[in-house]
Amino acid sequence: MPSRCALLLSAVLAALPVARAAGAAGAPVRVVSMNLCADELVLRLADRDQVLAVTYLAREPRGSTVAAEAVGLPVTRGLTEEVVALRPDLVIAGAFTTRATVGMLKRVGAPVLELGVPADLDGVRAQIRQVAAALGRSERGEAMVAALDARLAAITPAARPLRALVMRPNAFTVAPGGLGDALIRAAGLVNVAAEIGRDRFGQVPLEAAALADPDLIVVDEGAPGMPSLADTLLHHPVFRALARAHWTVAIPNRFWTCPGPQVAEVVARLAAAANARAARP
Repeated sequence: MPSRCALLLSAVLAALPVARAAGAAGAPVRVVSMNLCADELVLRLADRDQVLAVTYLAREPRGSTVAAEAVGLPVTRGLTEEVVALRPDLVIAGAFTTRATVGMLKRVGAPVLELGVPADLDGVRAQIRQVAAALGRSERGEAMVAALDARLAAITPAARPLRALVMRPNAFTVAPGGLGDALIRAAGLVNVAAEIGRDRFGQVPLEAAALADPDLIVVDEGAPGMPSLADTLLHHPVFRALARAHWTVAIPNRFWTCPGPQVAEVVARLAAAANARAARP
């Protein structure tokens, strides 16, 4: 008896001719997104009738900037069976999308676009253009990049390079060399994580945070009525003392998560907080 894997592979192979034919004439008409960051770009750039499905995460307003746009669309959890059943002519995945599913689709020649992880604002612009071109909507990509650049140009950077420490849930910080670090620098600030020897995303002990003596502490904006164990750090006596002694700014997690036009909001809020802090005697 054929194994489940063999049967699944047969199903994929059977679906592919239909999927390829559907998009052969030009822009893809049956698009499936398998990653939240892909969801955000697809829902902003594609025609709605191009989109077959997005991830279930797209509907979560705390983490998604396109929760309203995702309402009414089918969602998946990244399973091969789900994707195959939709017979897409383009699948957009991220670097950390379910690897088994992506691997299976690529093995059989499915039309998969894998998005990387931009490390700076130029990377954000390039990824917007990449997705827009794949969707046959390059003009929308250029408009999105122009809007991003206009928003960034309107921001007044920090008057002086204050030292900022990001303390996210479970005490994770923003590593030097990544997009979050680039956003901090775009706001005219110094990323304290670089000073304490972090070169990857990692947790910051409260003792290290206190000794770093930052000018500005950046935390995630919590959702009312949604307590989380990951946020217990905010209630620790050491952190409370640190927050009282320094200027604290809360930024919604959804603005940091993905490399889309929303990253300009992070820069704007950081710069505004830094300028308000610098203005105090």
